[in-house]
Amino acid sequence: MKTAEQHKIQPIHLEITQKLKQYNCCVLIPTYNNYKTLKRVLDGVLEYTEAIVLVNDGSTDTTLQILEAYPQIEQIHINKNQGKGYALKKGFKHAVSLGYEYAITLDSDGQHFSSDIPIFVNTLDASENKNLLLIGDRNMNEADVLAQSRKGNKVSSFWVKAVTDLELHDTQAGFRLYPIKQLEELFFFRNTKKFEFEVEVLVKAHWAGMSVQNVPIHVLYDLKERVSHFRPFMDIARITILIIWFLIVKYFYIRPRDFFRKLKKKGLRRFLREEILASNDSPEKKALSVALGLFIGLSPLWGFHTIIVIFLAILLKLNKVIAFAFSNISLPPFIPFVFLASLTTGYWVLGEDTEATLASVTDNFEVITSLKAYFIGSITLSVGAAVILGSLSYLCFYIFDTKKIQPDG
Repeated sequence: MKTAEQHKIQPIHLEITQKLKQYNCCVLIPTYNNYKTLKRVLDGVLEYTEAIVLVNDGSTDTTLQILEAYPQIEQIHINKNQGKGYALKKGFKHAVSLGYEYAITLDSDGQHFSSDIPIFVNTLDASENKNLLLIGDRNMNEADVLAQSRKGNKVSSFWVKAVTDLELHDTQAGFRLYPIKQLEELFFFRNTKKFEFEVEVLVKAHWAGMSVQNVPIHVLYDLKERVSHFRPFMDIARITILIIWFLIVKYFYIRPRDFFRKLKKKGLRRFLREEILASNDSPEKKALSVALGLFIGLSPLWGFHTIIVIFLAILLKLNKVIAFAFSNISLPPFIPFVFLASLTTGYWVLGEDTEATLASVTDNFEVITSLKAYFIGSITLSVGAAVILGSLSYLCFYIFDTKKIQPDG
């Protein structure tokens, strides 16, 4: 067996080595039973840096014997295999404790080329926004990869876009650059121990305001050497459950949160001018978006207004911002007035000689006796408001669009 001294490799790409030091960036390698390729991966990374954190996730092959020859790298040994997500979280925490602020991760199965490390470092160096997460783009349509991997990546990318609206070509590559110091501020589920963690961290980083981008990388799928631990059924099932939860969070929390943040930042007048009046949509589409928002906001669908209005706006290809904005007519401060208007309308439609007052709505609202009137009134009110105010908004949008058209010379 070679000695540790014989395996010691000095970095030879000094410019990249210096940039890695400048950004307090290490290379994090999770490994599990990859004895065929582990040495080649380590030797390749050592050409760029000795700042390596390796997480041995309970390997049962000759991994321990191989690692004895690399005392210069930081090693974490987990007794029993837990999963890639667990290994990454363990590695991130340890790397931050050592003073690192970024970590480039790559797999130890030989599919990634250490020669692509400069792509991540130089992209970080050139970016004005240093709070970014970079994901390797394996160019799955042209690279020599397994059809199963290509299909899995398309499915993953589709659902990640549904959750984040990000246009990413590759969402599954393990070759990434993480802002691990910033990730410390995020909460990750304790049970995301497998491959689904790489989806979780991507989504939550985006929601937290980090820039998430693809960078081009090379990939090698050598079936003679590569050992994949991805279990198609179980791992896809875990990712699917996570995505379903993220979709719920997106429409019930993230979308409303981002809406009100934008409204607060811009102020009401600027928000109306830039997000609604200045929209490139036609007056018809904007007016229909107003009508949809009012109809859903005034309807008796309490607790589901946001998800329904966003879903319908997407389905009908309307303006989501406008529809959501007008659906908020039933915000908590306005709820008593919406109830009052619905009850009054309901009593009028039913021909009942009953007077609804604000006091009766806020203090003595009789659910059983007034339920029929409320439902009939709310439906009538929502349809009437959608038709009348939708039509008026069309006139306003049409006039505003006409004013924007400048005559030729």
